[in-house]
Amino acid sequence: MKNQFFPDEEITDDDLYFLCYMIERTAKRSRQRNRYIVNRIPQKEWRRLISLANVLHCENPLKIENEWISTYDLKEGDFDITDTDPELVDLIPSETQMGKVYTRLILATLQPEEDLIDGMIRVYNDKICHVLDDHNCSAYYEPSYVITKAYNNGSF
Repeated sequence: MKNQFFPDEEITDDDLYFLCYMIERTAKRSRQRNRYIVNRIPQKEWRRLISLANVLHCENPLKIENEWISTYDLKEGDFDITDTDPELVDLIPSETQMGKVYTRLILATLQPEEDLIDGMIRVYNDKICHVLDDHNCSAYYEPSYVITKAYNNGSF
């Protein structure tokens, strides 16, 4: 996938990771599911954001969260990803950890006709996200190939 502002530059896996990380941060802050964030931002805008990712990663993530919430009119929800059973969960995975989980899943399931944004939208709209985002289970800690196989099979 080419950078829309600099056609000689390729979009990298790290650019995708940055978006996944910011989706996690913004979803957690706004108490929404990741899918809400992904679907509120138009596809054309995602293409712009991934082209700017190599610059945006230098910004304060809190500033980017605020800009996304304001610019894309993201509403406060009632989904609290941190609401877990303390007997089952000692430590909730960080936004960086979950960003990596989603990045690896997107890259592992990318179809030949898709670019990174198409793959990102497809994955975040899949029902497997409900399992990955349920921190009372350990699905997010599974090796990447297990998560990919579960995605391809339709469930864990």
